[in-house]
Amino acid sequence: MKLLSNMTIKEYVALRKEEIKSLVAGLERKPCIAIVQVNEDAGSCAYVRGKLKDADELGIKADLIKLPLETTQEELLKVIDTLNQDDIHDGFIVQMPLPKGIDEEAIKLAVDPKKDVDGFHPLSSLVPCTPKGIINYLHFEKIPMQGKNAVVIGRSNIVGKPMAKLLLKENMNVTILHSKTTQEDMAFYIAHADVIVVAIGKAGFLDNRFTYKKDAVIVDVGISRTDDGLKGDALAGLPVGLQTPVPGGVGLATRLALYENLLEIYGVNK
Repeated sequence: MKLLSNMTIKEYVALRKEEIKSLVAGLERKPCIAIVQVNEDAGSCAYVRGKLKDADELGIKADLIKLPLETTQEELLKVIDTLNQDDIHDGFIVQMPLPKGIDEEAIKLAVDPKKDVDGFHPLSSLVPCTPKGIINYLHFEKIPMQGKNAVVIGRSNIVGKPMAKLLLKENMNVTILHSKTTQEDMAFYIAHADVIVVAIGKAGFLDNRFTYKKDAVIVDVGISRTDDGLKGDALAGLPVGLQTPVPGGVGLATRLALYENLLEIYGVNK
């Protein structure tokens, strides 16, 4: 049985970074991204630091626009409007979560789809970073998908729904499970799944209560802070073929996909 290790994912990301770094070095102008942050959330701050570090390693220019927590929705919309119209930044993201009183959906819709590196806007031609990173990683691992069974646990617009859409494009038989799915049905679909993507933010939700195919792949998107440290939505070491670790798993592929999206906006596909 082959279990995914932190090193395996890090090797994949390192390999892709070298390819992107080489590509960027040959461009006449450095791609440029802006990251707008209006929070002091520990997870967000760590994620932003990681994104800035990635940009530096790739030779991409990244500007952090840190706004005070007192920023109003109107003020944030003005910043977004400026970024939509400037010629400096190829794309930008607004880091979530946002302070109370600011409508996250309104903010996502305010971003010009042509500059929406996150791929959240309904008119964006880009794939949201987490599903994109997962699919790219499954391809890297040469996971058989055509005609196989996929289960997506969670139906968010950021991960669950776009993830299901991408798996369908791989000609998988896709089932979305959610909070209203009965335990009996959930157990049935999980037992027959070749690929399971879990993204619900409940530490250890997938555990030994369920039966798994011995060669199944579990992609763990969730991350929760517990008394025992950071935990994923799946209990570590389940009896499957591949299981992505938390931390050090999907998050790395998500950050990588952000810059792959930026290069698509820039006009480079690789």
